[in-house]
Amino acid sequence: MKLKTNLVYHIMLFAAALIWGSSFVVVKSAVGAIPPNLMIFIRFSISCVIISLIFIKQFSDFHLTTLWRGMICGVFLFLGYMLQTIGIINTTPGKNAFLTAIYVVIVPFLFWAIGKMKPDIYNISSAVLCLAGIGFIALDGGFAAVNIGDILTIISGFAFAAHIVVVAIFAKDENPILITIIQFGTVALCAGLMSIFTEQLPSSEIIDLRLILDLGYLVVFATALALLMQTVGQAYVNPSTASLIISLEAVFGVLTSVIFGYEKLNARMIIGFALVFAAVVLSETKLKFLYKDRENRYNRDIKSGVKTEK
Repeated sequence: MKLKTNLVYHIMLFAAALIWGSSFVVVKSAVGAIPPNLMIFIRFSISCVIISLIFIKQFSDFHLTTLWRGMICGVFLFLGYMLQTIGIINTTPGKNAFLTAIYVVIVPFLFWAIGKMKPDIYNISSAVLCLAGIGFIALDGGFAAVNIGDILTIISGFAFAAHIVVVAIFAKDENPILITIIQFGTVALCAGLMSIFTEQLPSSEIIDLRLILDLGYLVVFATALALLMQTVGQAYVNPSTASLIISLEAVFGVLTSVIFGYEKLNARMIIGFALVFAAVVLSETKLKFLYKDRENRYNRDIKSGVKTEK
């Protein structure tokens, strides 16, 4: 039963990555019509209301520590989304996805510094493999033309890494649904203030069915549902493994582009998918299946009277 429950939390993180991966093209489309902080405000304020109404009974677990912990998580989440969303204006969705995924490499070391959990060789190797795979998939032409959008996206990766770590620390001792709601409220508040002081309201003429559908998808799926699954899943999954699974959003981002005709599948992408798959297997199994198979053969040989090297 415990194994099945653990699998559910892994699936939650995987589903969140799938949803986020499909949202890069949507964000690119929406941010061309409305300012980035205003878009973030709309996403998180409506999502906060939706989740609060659905889980209103959870507020019986609320206390002050839940509030300040959720707000800390929310500040890092806001910084990540703000920098990533502004960054995507001046770069491509695929490159935005790849550069954000730098948090895969940062998380084990950041968690080591804060949580004293030293990353093992499997964490490090799988992170490097995954990052290399994402590079094959998302990058086209290398880093020849790095611009301000790329730099902001890289910084957002550090903010997302910090968010993953603080959620992993705080969500274990708190109601993860309440932490999610407070995060949403904090992001909405920060984005709303930033929008008031730094952005101009768009004219009503830009509001059309395409924009409404884009925002609807971002609010319901890419924010409310995906971030809820991330927060709950992270409460029960090792942070290094969680960051690796979440990083698959970059893979799904490019795959979505291929499905909808924005990119064509080529050898470079196939190599990338293979490297990412290898990274996931390495992180999730730590190659225990090899040692187990070797142990089973050794035991069979002993029973049959054959002496072999273990």
